[in-house]
Amino acid sequence: MDMKAYLIFTGSGPILILTTFGSVTDPRLTEKLAHKGIVKFIGYEVPIERTRALYMVPFEVIAADLAGSEDVRVLDFNGHHIFANFHLSELGEAIRHGD
Repeated sequence: MDMKAYLIFTGSGPILILTTFGSVTDPRLTEKLAHKGIVKFIGYEVPIERTRALYMVPFEVIAADLAGSEDVRVLDFNGHHIFANFHLSELGEAIRHGD
């Protein structure tokens, strides 16, 4: 199962998630996010290997927790930390969800 990392801009600030869902707009993922109060967001896929290198042990712990399941976990919710780690040029195309 492939792992993906997304930087998601929500109403309360950016979060960095790891997921085994194929897309950040997969209805099962957006339902899980909605359950947490995130019904509208702008997301960007970020390089998984760069994310692994930046977050090391926390990444590995969360990735192990996700192994063999389709789910999502928050890797980082500190916007300052996320922005210090990723260059804007590393972000994929913007993905919009919600109205």
